[in-house]
Amino acid sequence: MGNQGLHVERCGHGPDLVLLHGWGLHGGVWQDLAEALAPRFRLHVPDLPGHGASASITPYDLDALAAALAQVLPAGAHVCGWSLGGQVALRLAQHWPGHVARLTLIATTPCFRRRPDWPHGMDEASLAEFARNLEADYEGTLKRFLALTARAGEGARGVIARLRASLFTRGRPVPEALRAGLAILREADMRGELAQVMQPALVIHGSHDNVTPPAAGRWLAQHLPDGRLLEVAGAAHAPFLSHRAQVAQAVEAFSHG
Repeated sequence: MGNQGLHVERCGHGPDLVLLHGWGLHGGVWQDLAEALAPRFRLHVPDLPGHGASASITPYDLDALAAALAQVLPAGAHVCGWSLGGQVALRLAQHWPGHVARLTLIATTPCFRRRPDWPHGMDEASLAEFARNLEADYEGTLKRFLALTARAGEGARGVIARLRASLFTRGRPVPEALRAGLAILREADMRGELAQVMQPALVIHGSHDNVTPPAAGRWLAQHLPDGRLLEVAGAAHAPFLSHRAQVAQAVEAFSHG
């Protein structure tokens, strides 16, 4: 497995800060937050394999995604991941700890799917419907997912508009990568691995997140060895868009704290 074709945009000056996007999108989703942080950080913004300008990889799982990123990212960085990108950041911190000095996990859950011992996830029927719709109409499915991402939060219409506007600006995601990413969300259960993540971690979660429930973020912050929680009042699944200034301030303070 090579890393040729893994696209990383870099800008800014200061300590290294990595921004990892979520399922179905690309690094461009961070544009608003990146503009706020670039004066104080050296930003590294990859497109995950099979998304944006990055070629896909085989196999496609959390280990492979983290390994591909480890080849192109700086050591000792502050790694910030959103949703699926947060799960990748956790795996990177666990298996390549030298690359990760601290973690910010935005709208991240250790277990995306609801289970008998985990009520804080999406039900199996909804995930199965996403998988079926992805095969029939992946563009429509992505747009519906983006609407779900912002629904119930403050400024929902504007957040949805910004997400949709950026969706295909770097080309269309590879269907196999979308399928494999959804499989990660359905199957990954990282609860038993959190004790191995020793880096300081800031969990940022929206109070109105209906993709990864706020209780999942609270649980994550409580069970990371050095975790802390910022619950953003009124935010849904993309607080870095709806509450950019608050999130930027929190990331900067945590990075230097």
